[in-house]
Amino acid sequence: MSGIIGIYSKDQRHISKIIYYGLYALQHRGQESSGIAINNNGYIDYHKDLGLAHEVFNNQVLDRLRGNIGIGHVRYSDTEEITTINAEPLVVGYKQGALALAYDGSLINFLEIKESMQDKGVIFQTSIDTEVIANLIAKYHRDDIEQAIIKAVRDVRGSYALVIMTNDRLIGVRDPYGLKPLCIGKLGNDYILSSETCAFDTIGAEFVRDVEPGEMVVIIDGEIKSVRTKEAQEKNICIFEIIYFARPDSKLDGKSIYLLRREAGRNLAKECPVDGDIVISAPDSGTVAAIGYAEESGIPYDEGLIKNRYVGRTFVQPTQELREQGVRIKLNVLKENVEGKRVIIVDDSIVRGTTMGRIVDMLKNAGAKEVHVRISAPPVKYPCHLGMHTPRRENLIAAQKSVEEIKEFIGADSLCYLSLEGLLDAAGGEEIYCTGCFSGQYPIEKENK
Repeated sequence: MSGIIGIYSKDQRHISKIIYYGLYALQHRGQESSGIAINNNGYIDYHKDLGLAHEVFNNQVLDRLRGNIGIGHVRYSDTEEITTINAEPLVVGYKQGALALAYDGSLINFLEIKESMQDKGVIFQTSIDTEVIANLIAKYHRDDIEQAIIKAVRDVRGSYALVIMTNDRLIGVRDPYGLKPLCIGKLGNDYILSSETCAFDTIGAEFVRDVEPGEMVVIIDGEIKSVRTKEAQEKNICIFEIIYFARPDSKLDGKSIYLLRREAGRNLAKECPVDGDIVISAPDSGTVAAIGYAEESGIPYDEGLIKNRYVGRTFVQPTQELREQGVRIKLNVLKENVEGKRVIIVDDSIVRGTTMGRIVDMLKNAGAKEVHVRISAPPVKYPCHLGMHTPRRENLIAAQKSVEEIKEFIGADSLCYLSLEGLLDAAGGEEIYCTGCFSGQYPIEKENK
């Protein structure tokens, strides 16, 4: 997963700081690298590096990045290869000029296309999907950049949300299943594209609408138009966006992430009741569901784990060693609240089981009488090839163990997951979500990636 943002301004010549604050709002979607590219009278200037947005950018850099069109990116990679060269936006020069691209998603025919191009002499400098899309656009671009993009995305299969900048326009594209989010906002007369609506709130913009599945929006001369790139398929929004990825203050396809997670917690309390003295969350992604669980069960919610806010998410660290190190420094138990109590801890998922096992151990060492684990989603049994970086199936604990065995592995007194029906009910009862990580049924089947 990654966070992307783009701005087209008719009047402002210094939009890099707006993009910077937008990236700040999207930082939860990627902590490995940050980048901004700005168009200034046909010349694309950019700056990107490994690190969080505030580590990569300072006033001197932002003052240099002047122009009226810009895009930004925060990245989480799907490989253990973390290098500056893979940071985005990707800026490329070709026969027709220059492009900058920022991408969120995963192409399942990435290797097939890349190897075909390499056989024809195309040289790749990165290992990211974005460069394949850039080369396809360059291949098809004759006189019309929009038609080139349409042809390029028709060649690819997988999940994608794209923002593309040329010397005179800003373009956003969403895959035909709507797997990845992309929305449109407005700040005065300026148009903005973003992965999530929380970025609009941060920079003071108004939400306009979501980009539709299979739609391309083109912003030029201060006007926006819609073009169909592919025929829209049955909507399959990644369900982990509402469970985990998206910020709770965002809205996704018109639905409040906060209200969805709270309702999931309520349904969890109905399906998985247990006697307890306190409901706590695994912060931060389990917090809203824990509040819902407490409301429905009547058991008081309170803080039981204090999070070090300066540590990133352990789930999105590429290696197991980094994940385990992250758990040790990320959370500390509030002993005064859990000692001698029957604790119900609510989280959004158990992927490998190591993090929750450590948390249960920490709670019991702090004097918790019992620890009951409640998960506001079904067991993750299948790896995802469409943008959620989960390990191989043999490393997914729910694919190898029963619920009872997982309970024993993590050391909990009880363990219960929300059913898929309960989760979808919390999301409004609509079957518009990809649930492949739970069921193994994906809208697009895996090929070579």
